Amino acid sequence: MKTAYVFPGQGAQFVGMGQDLYNSNEDCKALFEQANDILGFRITDLMFSGTDEDLKQTNVTQPAIFLHSVILAIALGDGFKPAMVAGHSLGEFSALVAAGALSFEDGLKLVAQRANAMQKACELQPSTMAAILGLEDEVVENICKQVDDVVVAANYNCPGQLVISGSIAGVDKACALLTEAGAKRALKLNVGGAFHSPLMEPARVELQAAIEATEIKAPICPIYQNVDAKPHTDPAEIKANLIAQLTGAVRWTQTIQHILADGAEAFVEVGPGNVLQGLVKKVDRKVPTSAAQIGG
Repeated sequence: MKTAYVFPGQGAQFVGMGQDLYNSNEDCKALFEQANDILGFRITDLMFSGTDEDLKQTNVTQPAIFLHSVILAIALGDGFKPAMVAGHSLGEFSALVAAGALSFEDGLKLVAQRANAMQKACELQPSTMAAILGLEDEVVENICKQVDDVVVAANYNCPGQLVISGSIAGVDKACALLTEAGAKRALKLNVGGAFHSPLMEPARVELQAAIEATEIKAPICPIYQNVDAKPHTDPAEIKANLIAQLTGAVRWTQTIQHILADGAEAFVEVGPGNVLQGLVKKVDRKVPTSAAQIGG
């Protein structure tokens, strides 16, 4: 069976995440402890017994989800046989490590740098995101173009669900226009800033040098990347797309459509939560989806 493995992004975190992996075997425990050393703080304490507030800090959230996803993929051992992989935003880094394109250490360092760069970009200008439900993608894109402040389509999550991103004024204006245009909901999100928008340009510049200096190898299977939703195995292309990802849109709907068109027969979500399984079902409700489990 041709199985696609998908890796979640920010928002999937929960207190207690990864503790079962830490306790399950010495190899997993060693990786978590290595992560504590690399990061310079005990992220495991925050993951296993912190508060929801702790886990919402970008510099904790992103490495925490990455660690849970990657260590779970490693724990699957021979059970991890992807025909293709993809990750939602941050999850793209998890997918690259799981598919052998990035080392565990390099992946974690890049994720930590990415989180800090995004945090700094958020502090430069107050900005936000909003989920728009019940409109065609094209309608949302056209209305965003009419607004004279920064606002763009940022996350194409599934048909009828698109997240916009930009300045607070830009998002507010777009939400009002989109509601007038018939959106079922225009819901401002509780996020620190305008991810996947031009306002992340300072973070993109900061991360570019780090990504360019990191060794990326050909993955064991194609990775469908966020910026163009297409399969990639060439390390130079993968790097360029990773750099573009911070200011580019997450084309998740198109990614799932392409993976299905390329013959995927099942999807396995690797990491905390089950958000991606739900999004896959919105694209094709008949395709089997499941959560990765050790021994499962």
